[in-house]
Amino acid sequence: MIFITVDRSSSISLTQQIYEQIRTSILGNTLKEGQKLLSTRELSATIGVSRNIAMEAYDRLIAEGFLEVKPKAGTYVSKGTTLSTIKHMEHEKSRTDFFQTEKSYIDFRGGNPATDYFPRKKWGQLTKEVCMDSPKHIFGYSDPRGVQELRNVLAQYLRKARGVKCDPDQIIITSGATQALRLITELLLNPEGFIASEDPVADEMRNIFAMANAKVYPVPVDENGIIPEQLPEDAPNFLFVIPSHQFPLGGILSIQRRLMLIEYARKSGCYIVEDDYDSEFTYEGAPVPSMQGIDQQHVLYVGTFSKILSPALRIGYVVLPRNLLHEFQQLKWFNDRHTSSIEQYVLARFMEEGHFDRHIRKMKKIYQERRQVLVDIIKHYFPDAKIIGKAAGMHLVVEFPGVHFTEDIMQRMKQEGVCIYPVEQYSMQKGKHKHLAVLGYGGVAPKEITKGISILKRVLEREI
Repeated sequence: MIFITVDRSSSISLTQQIYEQIRTSILGNTLKEGQKLLSTRELSATIGVSRNIAMEAYDRLIAEGFLEVKPKAGTYVSKGTTLSTIKHMEHEKSRTDFFQTEKSYIDFRGGNPATDYFPRKKWGQLTKEVCMDSPKHIFGYSDPRGVQELRNVLAQYLRKARGVKCDPDQIIITSGATQALRLITELLLNPEGFIASEDPVADEMRNIFAMANAKVYPVPVDENGIIPEQLPEDAPNFLFVIPSHQFPLGGILSIQRRLMLIEYARKSGCYIVEDDYDSEFTYEGAPVPSMQGIDQQHVLYVGTFSKILSPALRIGYVVLPRNLLHEFQQLKWFNDRHTSSIEQYVLARFMEEGHFDRHIRKMKKIYQERRQVLVDIIKHYFPDAKIIGKAAGMHLVVEFPGVHFTEDIMQRMKQEGVCIYPVEQYSMQKGKHKHLAVLGYGGVAPKEITKGISILKRVLEREI
């Protein structure tokens, strides 16, 4: 049996990671024809994922003919599935590159939360209470929209914290924000249409657009977010924006620009997809309320708990205009029936009892301290560098004058023990951000931040 690993910080879903590793092992003859695989229950317990995820990966492999189920015997590798031209070493390299879990470098990836502060004790206590005290129906199939208790408390929270105007029945719980955004793309994109998107933009969105074979119109972004004057004349199927803290450049969209986008959507008849993934963490002034609070007919609001609590908690959500609810619910049902309901009940209690708000206050203080450590050490080692973006979220962008972040430089950095992320890799229109790099601080302890920037200084000194 092959050794399967999963990388929860990866933009690739856990289901896809498992599927690809098994598929590659079968094609490369690491898994032999007729070989029996672990049951989905055994696999999920071994690698620490839900059984639903293991079942989804197996179901896909069965549907494609790689695996077959023998009644009362188990799941086996099907005959005729080996591709001898794939060599073992190529498989090993692929698996190491994409699913490596042990990092030998300080990783400044943006959006990584401080998982060492996950409230394990309280979460474990609430999980036990839910499992022991709840009626038996919660262990069965659930509403594809999400459990009612979570949607109720989430609607209250969003109204209070983000100015979102919605009823609980407008919220659909998803398996992370990535699933919500993928389903939105599937729902709104038509073959003759196109998507308008901020540029640069996060890897997840570019991957989603690519998988949908979507035509994408890149709209430039400056330090204050998307530039409305650069929107396309023809109406897109939807416009994707991150107004609360743009990724990667870090701008917070002003009310003037927000109103211009909404006016554009109303005139053109398109939708706005508002990704609000880390708005809870604002360190200067109050967070700007959501765009959805201004226009509920044209804005789809997407959020996640992965950045606030842990990427291991695959719970996201989307707030939809009422006319899109039925079709989106059908897509969700066909995609995975429903998001893990046990975790939803636990999260609902976690929020109802006030633990969620307390956790946000705690993490806001920690991230603010880490951000300040990063800013101070950058100013110390790189006095000519410029910090770009507002004091919010879990990352910042730095302009390093005279530095062009080539692949060779990035590889040398990683060999020396540090990894940062050039803005160019997030850009659709290349060449505009050669001197800019993203440095995430959420998942990096202060000592690691200081060490990482000292390594960065040492490497760049050789290049300048």
